Amino acid sequence: MIYCMASNRIECLKDLDQVRDLYEEAFNEPVEADLVEVLRESDRIAVAMVAEADQEIIGHIIFSPASIEGADIKIAGLATMAVFPDFQGQGIGSGLITDGLDECLSLGYDAVIVLGYPDFYSKFGFKTASEFGIRPQCDSIPDDAFMIRELHTGGLENISGTAHYAHEFDEIMQQSAA
Repeated sequence: MIYCMASNRIECLKDLDQVRDLYEEAFNEPVEADLVEVLRESDRIAVAMVAEADQEIIGHIIFSPASIEGADIKIAGLATMAVFPDFQGQGIGSGLITDGLDECLSLGYDAVIVLGYPDFYSKFGFKTASEFGIRPQCDSIPDDAFMIRELHTGGLENISGTAHYAHEFDEIMQQSAA
């Protein structure tokens, strides 16, 4: 493990090659890197941030527009995030999540959905989405793994239904399964 001090900032064009390399190394396959590129090409990224140390990208996170059927609120989906293996466990991903949520709030988002580890994401205020009457689009997702976070009090008041990530997620998953 290499210890470092990272700073977070909004992604820019010069970062794109390093971001792809990061995802391929962190996940040992191109699927997540392909997803990031497809979302970027489709202009479906609301927030993209990098963690940088010594002018090298060591972490990345994106939030893309999402929806809840029948609800007129602005939500984002947190997916995907990666940190180079040598830098994991140092709070780099946590810093990206915190800064990314702040950026989503500043852009007027009401809530953020995520599919992930409940013990990890609950530290950032995420709660099981079913507590709000919100379901994932896929029935096979465990209830405790699909979570949502209000970005301001009352952001989910009187809201329920099925949440959907951007359609590009489905396309990439179908391609990777083929």
